[in-house]
Amino acid sequence: MELQNLTSFSEFLLLGLSDDLNLQPFIYGLFLFMYLVTMLGNLLIILAVSSDPYLHTPMYFFLSNLSLADIGFSTTTVPKMLVNIQAHSKSITYAGCLTQISFFILFGCLESLLLSVMAYDRLVAICHPLHYPLIMKPRICGLLVLVSFFISLLDSQMHCLMVSQLTFCKDVEIPHFFCDVPKLRDLACSDTSRSNIVMFFAGTISGFLPISGIVFSYYRIVSSILRVSSSSGRYKALSTCGSHLLVVCLFYGTGLAVYLSSAVSSSPRKDAVVSLMYTVVTPMLNPFIYSLRNKDIKSALLRIISRIV
Repeated sequence: MELQNLTSFSEFLLLGLSDDLNLQPFIYGLFLFMYLVTMLGNLLIILAVSSDPYLHTPMYFFLSNLSLADIGFSTTTVPKMLVNIQAHSKSITYAGCLTQISFFILFGCLESLLLSVMAYDRLVAICHPLHYPLIMKPRICGLLVLVSFFISLLDSQMHCLMVSQLTFCKDVEIPHFFCDVPKLRDLACSDTSRSNIVMFFAGTISGFLPISGIVFSYYRIVSSILRVSSSSGRYKALSTCGSHLLVVCLFYGTGLAVYLSSAVSSSPRKDAVVSLMYTVVTPMLNPFIYSLRNKDIKSALLRIISRIV
């Protein structure tokens, strides 16, 4: 079988979710609807936080950055799929594939790190409330977001470098609706031992470290809450963490489901369907989780609507 380096390819083929032509209009309408809801919901969160002085706090600053990451995460994959369905095409260029990988890993890792930073913010607010304004200064909050961005950028470039070193057979067909790094690695005809090492370190950066930070933060939070004597005080402390915990479970839970599905299932198309949960559904649901469970966000949105009307 003839081998070619990745750079010699002009395009790859994204097989998408289904080959059934009758399903394509339904898939197009569904994904267009979910993408528009994702954009609207996250943009409303950003607008509410930026325009309302009551929301100029570290918690909502991190939330607005999480919404930006959600917008970027969804925009990296969904518009290309919609364009391909509309144009009855499955192709993606070599440059487009690498660009998609770069931004997908960037925003995915950034979201993971921001969830860890938000857990640390809740840790300081609950365990060290008197020192909270001193520890979570605006300068420190900005630095935490900036460091998270640069770590995510490093992670994404590591993945791009790894993919650019792979060698593929002709007619590379990716059984997914976007350029997924594990799928590309599985399709490679060359030795992937070096890429596996890179994937291990990159996975440590984007997965293990943030999860460890979140687990440690909530261990400290729960330990502190258990020392509170009144049940009302415990409930008040836990209520400030409810939305964040739900988003964490949704993000990492769907990611774990994709991993387990790929390990158990032999159908790449089923893996692609399962991956919809963390690539499309999670960014769409995050604004609803934070707005529906948060009186401050709802009040800010109502004030914005009243000014417009």
